[in-house]
Amino acid sequence: MGSSSSSYAPKTVYLDVDGKVQRVIFSRHCSPCDIKELLCSSSNIARNTAILLIDSDGALISIDPTMPANTPNNLYKVMPHSTNQGGEKEDMFQNVLSQVAEQFSRAFRINELKTEVTNRLAVLEKKVELEGLKVVEIEKCKNDLKKLRDEMTSRGGVRVNCNCKYNFTDDGKKLSPRRDVPSYPKYTLSQETIEALKKPTFDVWHWEHNEMLSCLEYMYHDLGLVKEFNMNPITLKRWLLAIQENYRDNPFHNFRHCFCVSQMMYGMIHLCNLKERLTMTDMCILVTAAVCHDLDHPGYNNTYQINARTELAVRYNDISPLENHHCAVAFQILSMPECNIFANIEPDSFKQLRQAIITLILATDMARHGEILDSFKQKLDNFDFSNEEHVKCLKMVLIKCCDISNEVRPTEVAEPWLDCLLEEYFMQSDKEKSEGLPVAPFMDREKVTKPTAQIGFIKFVLIPMFETVMKLFPQIEEIMVQPLRDSRDHYEELKQIDDAMSETQKKKTESMSLGGKKK
Repeated sequence: MGSSSSSYAPKTVYLDVDGKVQRVIFSRHCSPCDIKELLCSSSNIARNTAILLIDSDGALISIDPTMPANTPNNLYKVMPHSTNQGGEKEDMFQNVLSQVAEQFSRAFRINELKTEVTNRLAVLEKKVELEGLKVVEIEKCKNDLKKLRDEMTSRGGVRVNCNCKYNFTDDGKKLSPRRDVPSYPKYTLSQETIEALKKPTFDVWHWEHNEMLSCLEYMYHDLGLVKEFNMNPITLKRWLLAIQENYRDNPFHNFRHCFCVSQMMYGMIHLCNLKERLTMTDMCILVTAAVCHDLDHPGYNNTYQINARTELAVRYNDISPLENHHCAVAFQILSMPECNIFANIEPDSFKQLRQAIITLILATDMARHGEILDSFKQKLDNFDFSNEEHVKCLKMVLIKCCDISNEVRPTEVAEPWLDCLLEEYFMQSDKEKSEGLPVAPFMDREKVTKPTAQIGFIKFVLIPMFETVMKLFPQIEEIMVQPLRDSRDHYEELKQIDDAMSETQKKKTESMSLGGKKK
């Protein structure tokens, strides 16, 4: 490369023009004609004049790019060339010679360019070769990592195949929605829909995602939250889009479940007249926590996370791994300016909202069910809506009620949810069996039935919790508690039928067995 690039250095010659030193610089790729014109201009001679170049000793110098350089102490002189009778022929001959010299010059220049291109290609080929080696090294590293993961799993070490979308290396992952507000159609809700939204009988199965988004948006406007917290309506839409896209397509813990819980919370706010008893901040906390409470749920519960030693369990030290993760994703979304519905409130107010929303989402961990309900029961006899601790406990119980409220709904709405939940349970238990982990009987497809799955849960979890809330809000008995009692009776009847059929089948089998022995 060095020899090639040096050929581009210009050449300098020094002329004696009327007793003064004149410096002339030209490229080595100039043609003789170009140089002659340059010498004429420098010596105040007409351009097309035939000239001679003479050194200090009177010797003629060839006028072409290869002429020897001189110094200011050894000047060249440009002289007009006198013509004779054959001047025209000589000029023609000189022109031909000049053109031939120019063609040679171009040929040399092309060769030099070819040399340079060849050198550059060699450098590029070397780079490609090095990059190819890097790719090979990367693939080798990937294979080594896979072997290491397999080895760790076989040794019973920390499992790294966590199904959560956001792990330790995903802190910078984009949580913003793939589509923006223009592709989110605006639905005008009918008066019938608006009234139905306030009731637990609302059928959540008849609505597609965009319609559910519009319903959630309506709730924020109807409760006065948009006005109270100076929310940008477009930001609210974009936030809801981001929420929807960060729920996974699990059989149960999906965006429809999020909407179901949020709609039940909206219904309880109206049914219990909470707008008259709680602050706007409290209502914002209740609805927002309901919307965010299961964000990015992987479809495998805390028991699995802890027993499998997943990344989430390690990160949160086995303490409500999923609920902590839901909170983290919720506030990752809110941290993006385009999705921050709380951008226009004071920092202290946001801090209060954030802490309260986290408290409510963490309360949805069923491992804390007894602790939270007992705390609420202790406050019931002297419940005070002006007592911050009392209201905090009430909000925790309310989100728990909404989270597991499917059996409050009509049978045709509730039963498909049970099918979805059992499907998710069976997926987990199959995975636990394949990984050699403990399996809960209520999740084992070989042991559980619909009646056995629901009877105990309704009798010992749902009814006691809702009856406790009923003491503070008697109006929920008819529309929420009674449906739970009816559901309990329904599944107990189904169990009796199942038991009778099992008994009949057992006797039939025994009879056939005895008949076979007699023969």
